[in-house]
Amino acid sequence: MSQNQEIYPVFTKRLLHPRYWLTWLGLGILYLIVLLPYPIIYQLGKSLGLLSMKLIGKRKETATQNLQLCFPEKSKQERDLMLRDNFISTGLAIFETGIAWFWSDKRLAKHSSIIGDAYITQIQQSGKGVLLIGIHFLTLELGARILGMSHPGVGVYRPNDNPVMDYIQLKGRLKSNKYMLDRHNTKGMIRALKNGELLWYAPDHDYGPKNSVFAPLFAVEKAATTIGTRILVKLGQPAIIPFTPKREKNGHYTVYVSSELKGYPMDDDVLAATFMNRAIENEILKAPEQYMWLHRRFKTRPKGESPLYTNSVQSD
Repeated sequence: MSQNQEIYPVFTKRLLHPRYWLTWLGLGILYLIVLLPYPIIYQLGKSLGLLSMKLIGKRKETATQNLQLCFPEKSKQERDLMLRDNFISTGLAIFETGIAWFWSDKRLAKHSSIIGDAYITQIQQSGKGVLLIGIHFLTLELGARILGMSHPGVGVYRPNDNPVMDYIQLKGRLKSNKYMLDRHNTKGMIRALKNGELLWYAPDHDYGPKNSVFAPLFAVEKAATTIGTRILVKLGQPAIIPFTPKREKNGHYTVYVSSELKGYPMDDDVLAATFMNRAIENEILKAPEQYMWLHRRFKTRPKGESPLYTNSVQSD
């Protein structure tokens, strides 16, 4: 499929090939689990997360290093507690993804709410596009579904290597999106913004040195940051609105929509990346234990500078 097209799920006989039967089985089990009452789902996710903390050592090293790099002012005890909570969130994220894909709108509405969505409504009523900054929280898939029930948008999409997972993921995401675009389809994204659409965009991962600059993120002075945001803002002229999907202590999910970011510096890549990273920090601090710390956010370094991860973590 051309990356310049709008993307929709298409079921083919290929998906029934025996090589994908285990994938279908796993998805079937996930579907049955998320039919259970939420307290049971929560306990299963918590147990899975704590178990994974003991089994995936490299990811634990990565998360530990990320927390130390970003929050050196915190004590080791504080960071260890964040790490434990982060692994619990990682286990829950598997079932929260199933909730996002399989729950009905009615059931999901009972467990969720949105604060600040008037910011989106006001912008869209003016006919202007919205660049919705979706930080990589472990709850992001579920948060996008919750917000999309009232504000369907256009999703930016990275195809899954497994075609069955790709099909189910697309079907799930289109419950809260009008259509999906390949992540390389910049023209399609700009066109959507100019047409007044809400476009989901995540600028907070390390995508390598190509089309990136180095800007501060928390205590890391030089974090590789994409310049893609500036391109979309400059050519699409949208309002920039971040949001945070947070799992509350009572198991309720709240999507916090922030006000429009003003003063985005469109004429300088480094200033623009620094501006966006400050906004990303503000969102992460709303639920730091629920952010995707298991990802090597700082793997790309300026030429000649030492890596920030150990050899074992570098290879994960």
